[in-house]
Amino acid sequence: MCPGSFDPVTNGHLDIIGRASRLFDEVIVGVLINQSKSGLFSVEERIDMLREVTASYDNVRVESFRGLLVDFCRAQRATVLIKGLRAVSDFDYELQMAQMNIGLAGVETLFMPTNPLYSFLSSSLVKDVAKWGGDVTPHVPDLVHEALKARLVPPA
Repeated sequence: MCPGSFDPVTNGHLDIIGRASRLFDEVIVGVLINQSKSGLFSVEERIDMLREVTASYDNVRVESFRGLLVDFCRAQRATVLIKGLRAVSDFDYELQMAQMNIGLAGVETLFMPTNPLYSFLSSSLVKDVAKWGGDVTPHVPDLVHEALKARLVPPA
């Protein structure tokens, strides 16, 4: 299971998903539905983009979930979470989550160091740069770049 909000999916996300797909028979990309946050893209749009950009992986499927991640893992019969770590600061939070998840449901967490090409990359940063008209083409799939251009008009 590769969970996240993927608002939008970046090349860093795809790097982790692709590497996970080589390690496991099946990888489920779990898109979190968070009613308390309004994303730039709807959950349906994020799922559609993810399905398109992961179509080349025969063993990857994309699903949405709400509530506890471990409950979704149980329902999907997923026993391992894959989490990309960009920096030491990610580790502190992710370690706490991993310990909670193993305690709640016996779900293991595998930490993957992010490819150095993507160590600074986040969906929030991509949205911010795109909002101001910056070039995010090296950081997102073409499909996502086009969606960002259509959704965000740089301020005058």
